[in-house]
Amino acid sequence: MSSPILKQEHLSTDSEKPSKKIKPVRKSKKLKSTTWFVVLGLLPVLSLFIYIRVIPILKTFYMSFFNWDMVSLNRPFIGLQNYITLFQSDNFLISLKNTSIIAFSVFLFSVPFALILAVLITKQVRFKSWYEAIYFLPFVAPMVPVTVIWKWILDGNNGLLNYVISFFGISQKAWLLDPTLAIISVIIITVWKTLGYNMIIFMVGLRGISKEYYEAAAIDGATGIKAFWYITVPILKPITVFVSVITLIHSYNVFSQIYILASDVQGAPGYVVRVLVYDMIENGFRFFKMGYASAEAVILFLIVLVLTMIQLGLNKEKGLSK
Repeated sequence: MSSPILKQEHLSTDSEKPSKKIKPVRKSKKLKSTTWFVVLGLLPVLSLFIYIRVIPILKTFYMSFFNWDMVSLNRPFIGLQNYITLFQSDNFLISLKNTSIIAFSVFLFSVPFALILAVLITKQVRFKSWYEAIYFLPFVAPMVPVTVIWKWILDGNNGLLNYVISFFGISQKAWLLDPTLAIISVIIITVWKTLGYNMIIFMVGLRGISKEYYEAAAIDGATGIKAFWYITVPILKPITVFVSVITLIHSYNVFSQIYILASDVQGAPGYVVRVLVYDMIENGFRFFKMGYASAEAVILFLIVLVLTMIQLGLNKEKGLSK
């Protein structure tokens, strides 16, 4: 006869044996059906996106290897000759330089100032909604009428800006004829136009930060600028990367301001401030050098892609280092 102690040990060993895992067959089938439902639901949108966005980009890459005047059926293959000609062209190099100056200047002014404004307005300020509306209104307004108004303000003879600065003893400036002043004018308009959008995005991120972080930092003596630098800035890094990428993309595609402020007939930023998109459109639709213009579009696409990947990579590395 077996003793009760042995029976107890036998029962305990049986209970300690690992139970067999039951495969969630129903759950996996349900998951697969949900996945297919999502794929089928997104298929029309993805198809439209591929047709409108991806295919034109691929066709642009393809056309950049040909010499095509957009009229004749003859499209001789010339390989990388369009790209070689690009970097030997003074107009392209000037356009690349001016576009980069405008894009990085807008980035350096628009993103930090938008964050500072968002922090100030998010605090307990009277008429907060009015401030939000005032700063966001320029972004909502269409670019064409806004630039027409700015063209009148910056006019060298009868402009409002020259009238205002005359009270301070400053002589009249040719804002749209001088190369340096024309670039500054485009930067001012672009920053003024994009500042409100960046501010609203930052405000959304600020409202998502818990007050407990600031209360804990206040106990340790970190308030004001210290709390902003060690709490607000690190938590808002993903939003800062998003705002930076969007700002650089929009700034590198600057065109409307250049075209409306002054055309070739009036003689100003069309040649004084020559940018990539302006040069691209002129070569493609004025001089009918579509292969050459496609090569310019490819260069612009690669510049924006590289800058975006660098920003995303830096943000990822900092996140992993923590």
